[in-house]
Amino acid sequence: MTGKRSISLLNVVMILSMLVTTLDARKIDAITCPDALLSLLPCLPYLQGTDPATPTSACCAGANNLNQKADTTQSRRDVCNCLKPAASRFGVNPDRSKQLPRLCNISLSVSFDPSIDCNT
Repeated sequence: MTGKRSISLLNVVMILSMLVTTLDARKIDAITCPDALLSLLPCLPYLQGTDPATPTSACCAGANNLNQKADTTQSRRDVCNCLKPAASRFGVNPDRSKQLPRLCNISLSVSFDPSIDCNT
C-alpha cells in the first residue's frame, strides 16, 4: 500500500510542479505564488479528504510557514488569490480546509477554500 501512496504523492508533486511552472511567479510580498503552493503541498492528501484523518506535522509546518510569511493584509489577499484556483483544481474539501488552522494550532488568516472572497 505504501508503494501506491508513494506513486500517488509523486504524481501530485509532478502535477503541482507543472502547475507551478505555468503560474505567474509574481512576488507576493515575501512569498511567491508557487512558494505558497509548495508550502501547502504536504497538506494536499488531508485537504482532498484522503488519508490521513488529521494534518501531518509537515503539513502544519508548511501552513505555519505560509502564515508567517503572509503577514500583511495585501500579502494575505495575494496568497488567497493564488490558492483559490488551486483549491478548485486539486479538489480541496472545504470542510477540511476550514479545520486545518484549528488542527494545526495556528491562526491561519488565508483559508484554502474555493468559495472564499479574497477581497474580504
